[in-house]
This record gives sequence, structure tokens and C-alpha cells, in this order.
Amino acid sequence: MDNIKVTRKTTESEMTVELDFSPVKPDYRDMISTSLPFLDHMIEHIVWRSGVNIKTEVKLAKFTLTHLICEDLGIALGKAFAEYVRRNTEKGMHGYGDATGIIDEAKAQSAISFESRAYFHIDYHGAQLCEKVEGTDTEDLETFLEGFVQGAQCTLHVDLFRGSNGHHIWEAIFRSFGAALGNAIAPDPSRAGMTSGVAGKIEWTVE
Repeated sequence: MDNIKVTRKTTESEMTVELDFSPVKPDYRDMISTSLPFLDHMIEHIVWRSGVNIKTEVKLAKFTLTHLICEDLGIALGKAFAEYVRRNTEKGMHGYGDATGIIDEAKAQSAISFESRAYFHIDYHGAQLCEKVEGTDTEDLETFLEGFVQGAQCTLHVDLFRGSNGHHIWEAIFRSFGAALGNAIAPDPSRAGMTSGVAGKIEWTVE
């Protein structure tokens, strides 16, 4: 399967993401570099659970802003997976998937569907989240997922069922997200030419 490489460039940042669909490589961690160690760790979980190698390159015009990195890289990653969906719908793929992620006391579930409809919802179900985890703002980890949805034009629902340790909470969330993503892009020849929604392909006419 061909690799997919996308670059998103603005006056503030240049984000490059490459997806490699060969089996997860022994050095996959070395391919992830965002300048934010905890975000690197979260992307590591996406790789491990989705089965897709992800290479990232982050260039900033001037300021090292956590929010900017999370948002712009999330958008670029989402765009890369949207391109995968575009290239593989005719061959057949699931197009949707859900999964549960757990670690110790934390449990989360993610559900994703590629229908050219950008919608993101996350529900912590009353859990008390730390403002920061390993130096990264909790709201920016959420922003990364929101960016992914915008780039991928997909629907993503995330539910945190339980968790008390901040590190574990986000590991559970990203484990579930990675696994759901892997399920959604899994090949399925029986669905050749089908989309994940009964509305089918969207055609636009602009005059």
C-alpha cells in the first residue's frame, strides 16, 4: 500500500505527516517528533493501536506554542487519513469503527465514522481532569483530536468512563482512538465503493 504524505503550511507553522502502512516498525518512536514529549507519547499510542506508522515533522515560524502545535498537527494528521479514505473507498474499507482503551483504573471509548462530516464530541462524565499532564495542557490534547476531525472531515465521539490519574486518562483515550481508527480504515472488499453512511458519496455543484 502506498504511503501518504501531506504538508500543511501557514505563516505560523509547517506540519508534515507521513503515513506508512507497512507493519509497525521497531523504530516507530523515532519517527514521531512534535517538540511536545507527551503529545509524542499520545501519537505513539495511535500508531500502536491503529497499526499505521506515523512520521511527523514540525516547523514553527517563530513561537513554540503548544496550542498551535496540537491544533495544526492534528489537522494535518486528519487530512492524511482523509486522503487514505479517498484512495481506498473504491477498493473497500470499513469506514467506521469503535474501540475501548484501558490502562489500570482508566477506561475510555472512541467511535469514528468517515462521512465528510466534521463533528467532535468528548464527554468526561464528571471525571476531574488535571489542567496539565506531563507539561501539556489538557485542553490542547483535546484540541489535537478536534484538529484531526477538522482535517479528516469525520465524526468522532469520545467517552471517558472512569479514571483518576491524568496520564492514564489520556492514555486510555488515545488507545481507544487509535484502535477505533484502525478498525475504520481496515480493508473490506465486501464494501467496495461503499461509504460509511447510506447517503453515499457526496457530489457538489458550484456555479
